[in-house]
Amino acid sequence: MSQLPTENNMNSRMILVCCGTGCQASGSLDVLASLRSLLASDTGTAVQASTKSTGCNGLCEKGPLVKILPDDITYCQVTVEDVPDIVKSLQDGTLVQRLLYRDPVTKQHYRSHHETGFYKKQHKLALRNIGEIDPADIRDYLDRRGYQALRKALAMSPAQVIDEVLASGLRGRGGGGFPTGRKWKSCAVVDHAPRYVICNGDEGDPGAFMDRSIMEGDPHTVLEGMIICAHAIGASAGFIYVRDEYDLAVVNLNQAIRDARAAGYLGNHIQGSGLDFDIEVVRGGGAFVCGEETALIASIEGNPGEPRDKYVFPTAKGLWGQPTVINNVETWANVPVIIDRGAAEFAAIGTAGSKGTKVFSLVGKVVNTGLVEVPMGTTLREIIFDIGGGIPKGRRFKAVQTGGPSGGCIPANLLDLAVDFDSLTAAGSMMGSGGLIVMDDRTCMVEVARYYVNFLAGESCGKCTPCREGISLMLEILTRITEGHGTIADLDLLENLSATVQAASLCALGRTAPNPVLSTLKYFRDEYLAHIIDHRCPAGVCKELTEFYIDADLCTGCGLCRKKCPADAVTGEKKQPHVIDAAKCIKCGECINNCRFQAVKIR
Repeated sequence: MSQLPTENNMNSRMILVCCGTGCQASGSLDVLASLRSLLASDTGTAVQASTKSTGCNGLCEKGPLVKILPDDITYCQVTVEDVPDIVKSLQDGTLVQRLLYRDPVTKQHYRSHHETGFYKKQHKLALRNIGEIDPADIRDYLDRRGYQALRKALAMSPAQVIDEVLASGLRGRGGGGFPTGRKWKSCAVVDHAPRYVICNGDEGDPGAFMDRSIMEGDPHTVLEGMIICAHAIGASAGFIYVRDEYDLAVVNLNQAIRDARAAGYLGNHIQGSGLDFDIEVVRGGGAFVCGEETALIASIEGNPGEPRDKYVFPTAKGLWGQPTVINNVETWANVPVIIDRGAAEFAAIGTAGSKGTKVFSLVGKVVNTGLVEVPMGTTLREIIFDIGGGIPKGRRFKAVQTGGPSGGCIPANLLDLAVDFDSLTAAGSMMGSGGLIVMDDRTCMVEVARYYVNFLAGESCGKCTPCREGISLMLEILTRITEGHGTIADLDLLENLSATVQAASLCALGRTAPNPVLSTLKYFRDEYLAHIIDHRCPAGVCKELTEFYIDADLCTGCGLCRKKCPADAVTGEKKQPHVIDAAKCIKCGECINNCRFQAVKIR
């Protein structure tokens, strides 16, 4: 432990414990309980401390996180065993050095998470409160200007509110990127009541947890955005459709709704304005396709979650045939910021066609996995290397998959691509809801395409033939290639099938499903050819096309590959070159993944 500098207000501390789903899975609830128990028993000391449960802080790789205010100290990967040292540090003015964030490259320790590379380039708007407030306590939200935007909006005419959202340039963060103000305006002019407001919280993309974290960590910002919209379009009821697995989000949203009603922000004559509006939480139907807005509407109505043809948009004929505005969680979280701070401040951030910030879940082969929010136009390189810390174990960056399972894979030569709606589409991918899955040189791009197509084949509702049959046929072809039975003609067939599925599918799931195939064919065609012509998987992933061996000139005989091999297929003496027995090898890749000297090769 090292000595803390003198701080003002040394006799009072607030300890914030991250209790988002990720940190809960790592034991943060036990840490919080232990802190409360030990602090309660530690009476009569000079320093008094209280605790608070917060939502996700973003740096999920280092959870559970514990922050101490006003000192601005952040402790990482805290366990129950660390609690006594933390409490002791409060009393004697020391730092628990071993729990501070340690940069994986420079090995430097940081007292505050704000000093780390992970946070420095972030600009938090949608995530502005998460990790700083107790999501179950409306007083915390009010202390950070909560519901001030609603009060301001209620003093404006509905048309003025819509004009402000239009001027901000806010585009829907759920994937389509449609201008939010235009959507609200088109609904408001439909002379038909009642009107409805829906929050799409059915976040189904593998590796995505942006909306989940907002609903868990700052539920009132979602409510406030929806109430502002209700005033703007004259809606009488709202629904938050939440992915069924998101138990904590459902609990916190329902608590927020109860508290908002009690405080007069929901219900009849909201804040004396004459606006009558209430919100209900609806558990999701358990299908990926329910993230598509017309399928979501059908699910709320009690029908199977199947999409409808959009010859009439939901803004004219949506829930129960009535005018309906649907936006996703992150979009709603930006609305209070726009109204409170003004459209000009929001529009000053980002690019010409993509204003504001974007929240991403940064996962995969990257040092700092977690939740990040950056201005539109930030490059992939900045996100992956400056914020994410780069690729672990010294491996080489290969690609990043953006936009969920229907997104595309972007190669290393496009790392300096400025991320916004239009640039990603031009690169053959899409923004989607904001998932970024980083891949290193141990990733087979043919298998990546097969994996996502397999996911989409299973999640297709089956209503339209192009999606149902086309995606299944693409899966058959990709499986054949990864098993070593592909032909050159298969590549033309994949491209032709992709064009048909894109053009003829009923909803966005089918129309975007070929993206993983087309992007990998465009940027990594050589890997397809290696599988087909050479009967070899360059990444060593496809087992039928892979054989590992050890380069004797590079092997130091450290024995790590032998220790990690689950099949006892590696033999060798200490400090002598090792050998892989091909007959025993199960091709799991543990040897190549763990070799620090790049001695394990793919034959």
